Amino acid sequence: MLLLDLTLDSAAANVALDEALLTWAESQEDGEDNEILRLWECQTPAVIIGRSSRVGSEVFVERCRDSGVPIIRRCSGGAAIVVGPGCLMYAVVLDIVKSPHLAMIDSAHQFVLERLAQAIRRTAVPVEVEGHSDLTTRGRKFSGNSLRVTRSQVLYHGTILYDFDLNLVPRYLCEPPRQPDYRDRRHHREFICNVSASPAALRQALVEQWQARADLETWPQSQTDELLEQKYSVDSWNFSR
Repeated sequence: MLLLDLTLDSAAANVALDEALLTWAESQEDGEDNEILRLWECQTPAVIIGRSSRVGSEVFVERCRDSGVPIIRRCSGGAAIVVGPGCLMYAVVLDIVKSPHLAMIDSAHQFVLERLAQAIRRTAVPVEVEGHSDLTTRGRKFSGNSLRVTRSQVLYHGTILYDFDLNLVPRYLCEPPRQPDYRDRRHHREFICNVSASPAALRQALVEQWQARADLETWPQSQTDELLEQKYSVDSWNFSR
């Protein structure tokens, strides 16, 4: 697997890069190394919503505007999240041709979440897979995840909270319209937590777990710039629902 540890200047550009990596992987010839682990961390707060999210039902839009917090719609499913310093972001792009079971959404969730949990357990954090696509420690959520499946690839990406300002979540996000049973109607601050692990330890654990042995030497910059200009910087996409 290839490794890309790269944070771009804006949240929108970082979201665009995840999709560009998916497109890049699809374009590679059979037999080429096209599976990628990417790591990044947004330097300022941002709200990232799911592909089918209804902005007004999940986000306090006016609070975001008043604070200058961007709202960006990603290409994958799931609900709204808040990212920023202290929230490590990861993405893996996996080849369905090499692993056909990943074409099934439940199998893809199980495959990636179990490996993600194993990686974080390397840092001595107790981890459980709960709900549809969450990771928890002692019953509280520290990682939310989502995916996009194409004909030949899976983009699976998510969050790992380790030193995040948890008060940003209730400030910018409504209580989610859909909740897993294990949440038991807990409010955001009663439900989420940071894990006790350093970002360096988390990065190392993920790299080792996914056996990301070679750096991606040339990332798809032109595709990222195009997606940023035509999609992720445009209100007709970000506020389409």
